[in-house]
Amino acid sequence: MDSIKFAAIDIGSNAVRLLIMSVSPTDPTEIYSKMLMIRFPLRLGQESFVSGKIPSDKVKQLLRLMKSFKHLIKASEVTQYRACATSAMREAKNSKEIVKEIMKETGLEIEIIDGQEEARIIYESHFADNLNKDFNYILVDVGGGSTEISLISNGKLIQSRSYNIGTVRLLNDKVRNEEYEKLFADLSELKKEYVINDIIGSGGNIIKLNTLAQVRKGRKLSLTALETLNETLKKYTVEELIEKYKLKPDRADVITFAASIYIDVAKNVGAKSFIVPKIGLIDGIVHLLYVDWKEKESLEAKAKEKKREKIKNIKSEIFIKEVIDEVNFSKKPEMKVTEDFIE
Repeated sequence: MDSIKFAAIDIGSNAVRLLIMSVSPTDPTEIYSKMLMIRFPLRLGQESFVSGKIPSDKVKQLLRLMKSFKHLIKASEVTQYRACATSAMREAKNSKEIVKEIMKETGLEIEIIDGQEEARIIYESHFADNLNKDFNYILVDVGGGSTEISLISNGKLIQSRSYNIGTVRLLNDKVRNEEYEKLFADLSELKKEYVINDIIGSGGNIIKLNTLAQVRKGRKLSLTALETLNETLKKYTVEELIEKYKLKPDRADVITFAASIYIDVAKNVGAKSFIVPKIGLIDGIVHLLYVDWKEKESLEAKAKEKKREKIKNIKSEIFIKEVIDEVNFSKKPEMKVTEDFIE
């Protein structure tokens, strides 16, 4: 087997994404190669956070999108897939009906995951393998509906928490003060116990902010640089941001909200810079799928080996029994014919 393919679907609050990657299990480096990446700006959180329900026109769009994704997954000969829906679907009153309809029409199973599972999956993208194990980091993923914050210490994930603070919520003025109070209280406790060296920024907004700040590869985005950039971006209208910085419309109207969240988190834990790997939920999904596939392959290989050994032992036992029977038969005394027997 030269390579195997995995697909990840992320049904987010601001956009829906499909990632198809291939991995060569026979290659010691196990390099992940991106085959296809699609991002569709279907803002499910717009209505979900305001009315608590995803409208029928958005449901139809999502269904058409899932049908297209199903064809792409099939055409790519994907071994395994996983589709996860996050904050907007978590809060929508009609999310269960949507999931059932997608399953009925496409055969795709959609999981509505909670914030902690979302944070865990993002962590599983294995970006932490390249971090200094002696330092403490906070992974911050700002989405349209929620912000996930994970503490990484000694190279391990210590804890993850999710807050209903996201860019689409802020755009619609749907973030409660209690959420900020909870976030800042938790960050204050973290600061007391851990010295945070850097913030690890995850998600499309921080990746775009890192690009706009012209940070060179391998360098960190400083808090000062992000603050300066955010103040500059706030001076322009959405239309001007689209024109001047070539931002997509659904990025232009939320990017400053995202920057402000990252800045607030950094200030509250005393971090001075950001590490921005190009990772997200779909990357973590693919890595977990591959790990699961490897474990299954290993168990199957062990089962086959056990079966071969059992067959081998049975054949050995049969062979030994046949040898013993043959030896015993050859040792049987010859029958002598006596005169008495003749008479």
